Amino acid sequence: MGRTAGHKGGGAAGARTPVAEPIRAAGCVLWRPAPGGDGIVLALVHRPKWDDWSYPKGKLKPGEDPLRGALREVLEETGATCAPGPELPTVRYRVGGRPKEVRYWAAEATGGGFIPNKEVDRLLWVAPDVARDLLTQDRDKDLVAALLAALRVPGGSG
Repeated sequence: MGRTAGHKGGGAAGARTPVAEPIRAAGCVLWRPAPGGDGIVLALVHRPKWDDWSYPKGKLKPGEDPLRGALREVLEETGATCAPGPELPTVRYRVGGRPKEVRYWAAEATGGGFIPNKEVDRLLWVAPDVARDLLTQDRDKDLVAALLAALRVPGGSG
């Protein structure tokens, strides 16, 4: 079911080599008003398997709508219910030689409570500038600015 691309070098003319379908994933940049009402705070999750700080996200189930999958992952990883907002930029990278696409949405936390689990052992609510410092992957840091622009929140401290 993978796509094919023209074969380059060696082999029969017109031979095609398979191109791996991207791993499909989705998540949310989860936020809520900051205590005291000055700006917002973002939820970052710590995944012990990778020892990293990231956003709640995960692989989509076959045929799953990306937004539904993103909301499912937020609930599974953080215990939070949320109201989805605008879609943010899709993040693309490679994992084990395969392409991966993660679609993200801004989402305001509306309830729930975090209970540590096997995928996520810690959750922090931090100001956007702190989030930029804590996020392990540079590709995740760019989503802070995208969220602030989508929500029309100035600056980054909050």
